[in-house]
Amino acid sequence: MSRRLRLWLLAVGGAGLGTLLVAACLDLPAFGRRGHPYGERAVRASLTRHTANVISSVNFDQRAYDTLGEMSILFAAVLGCVVLLRQARDEHRAAPLPAEVARPVRRYALLVVPVALVTGLYVIAHGQLSPGGGFQGGVVAATALHLLYLGADYRALERVRPIGVFEVTDSLAACSFVVLGLAGVLAGTAFLANTLLPYGTFNTLSSGGLVPLLNAAIGMEVASAVVVLLARFLDQAVEIEEENGS
Repeated sequence: MSRRLRLWLLAVGGAGLGTLLVAACLDLPAFGRRGHPYGERAVRASLTRHTANVISSVNFDQRAYDTLGEMSILFAAVLGCVVLLRQARDEHRAAPLPAEVARPVRRYALLVVPVALVTGLYVIAHGQLSPGGGFQGGVVAATALHLLYLGADYRALERVRPIGVFEVTDSLAACSFVVLGLAGVLAGTAFLANTLLPYGTFNTLSSGGLVPLLNAAIGMEVASAVVVLLARFLDQAVEIEEENGS
């Protein structure tokens, strides 16, 4: 393909995209109005399906396909880091030396670890009821484990963070999201359609149909992905050395 043809294709595509953007902007609701059509429909759909947190209803029900894309991006990014940061042939592992940690830091970190971990799990479990969800709770839960690195040393973190287990959990969580979506197809509805389970009683943990399950899958995937990602970077910084010792 010649350079001139590529420029023509770029110009045509850009003109088409610009036309669509202008048309979309011209059809926007009037500026300053109290409500918005999409917001009103999203709230109505969320309440109809007994999901108290409208944001979770949007993420895991009304636009669950977009969430699948976001999860896939995170999964691919972590996979790329695992491949790039793997131990090379000219590298070896050196056991990290015990770290000296100030007593106040150690006490505070060890005290906060269970609190932060429970907070992360709570945010995941109540994602369909209150602000938060799998993405936020997964990051909090993964970060909680790494407080051991600050309060103790790297060896203490390694004892509670078996990387193989988290790698498998990451894969299983990502697959479970897809399987839940395919279950809707097998049931005769649509991919990721929230029609398989009863919607339950409003504002309870079992409400929302598929929303709690998809939210839990995202929470497991995000938490495991962050743990694996940080593990690879910490391995490079703490354990893995080149053969010449640098």
